[in-house]
Amino acid sequence: MTIDRRSFMAASVCAGLALPPLALPALAQTAVPQVPGGPLPPGLPQPFETIDLWPGGAPGMPATALTETVQERSTDRLVTDRAVYGISRPRMAVFRPDRPNGAAVLITPGGGYRWVVVDKEGYEMGRWLAARGFTAFVLFYRLPGEGWAAGPNVALADAQRAMRLIRHRARDFAIDPERVSAMGFSAGGHLCADLATRFDAKVYDPVDGADQLSAKPHSAAPIYPVIAMTAPDAHAGSRELLIGKTASPALEAAHSPHRNVPANAPPFFLLHAEDDDAVPVNNALLLRAALKARGIRVETHLFEHGGHGFGLRKAIGKPVEAWPDLWRAWARTTGLAL
Repeated sequence: MTIDRRSFMAASVCAGLALPPLALPALAQTAVPQVPGGPLPPGLPQPFETIDLWPGGAPGMPATALTETVQERSTDRLVTDRAVYGISRPRMAVFRPDRPNGAAVLITPGGGYRWVVVDKEGYEMGRWLAARGFTAFVLFYRLPGEGWAAGPNVALADAQRAMRLIRHRARDFAIDPERVSAMGFSAGGHLCADLATRFDAKVYDPVDGADQLSAKPHSAAPIYPVIAMTAPDAHAGSRELLIGKTASPALEAAHSPHRNVPANAPPFFLLHAEDDDAVPVNNALLLRAALKARGIRVETHLFEHGGHGFGLRKAIGKPVEAWPDLWRAWARTTGLAL
């Protein structure tokens, strides 16, 4: 069956996202970015609810103030492709389902640590998940190359804090705090894997009661992830922005998730295309081998074709378009989706 762009967009829409903000509106929270230069496309529900991560402001502000900037990369006004950088107010955009199934997913979009690609690897997946009962949280995380005091750990600090806040507010969203998973794409896949392997790392000082909760995700799904920080497998752009061109071997190891797998890591779902010309497929294989060596559950799907950054929209018409349903079937085996 052939699926065109309009059919895909219609199938992606979750009716629950069009609800007015009746319950728990995110008062005084930072709004999500809009499309520069024009109205939002019709028919694509946009998140109205956000959660700021840091009530007193993000720690370790850069010496030079950042200006949040949105770059629209799409030339089709019906399909947005926003990339955001200069994020100084990290936050989550919330996608609530009509009928919550009790599970939540923290989504970390990609962007090579240069920016956060919120539509293609964030909102589209948020709509897909919400349509199937999952409460989705799309993370606008700080970027390590923008001068934050935490340096390479700044995005991980946001991801840890996000996981803890979701659990802290679980009752508000009708979710089980034990069933909060993580999913990330490309460099966001690195962040997802970093969170799932270094959830216990102390990368920020606690700010409130939420920080007493665990940051360990129930399960993790790094999709076409950046993993290695060493040649020949490292994605050069992500590596440079995360740890710098001249990073020491010790720094490379500290930020390569496959070299930091703990014995109590959560189950992993790995997905990659073998023709990925941006992030070599060996990144997923290195992580798989490390998880296997530790006896951690891992399901791995490799597709012959798909390239890089396919998300949902670029998977249409290819065998790789089956990946979200493969993840959902696997999620049931872990107890995430009951």
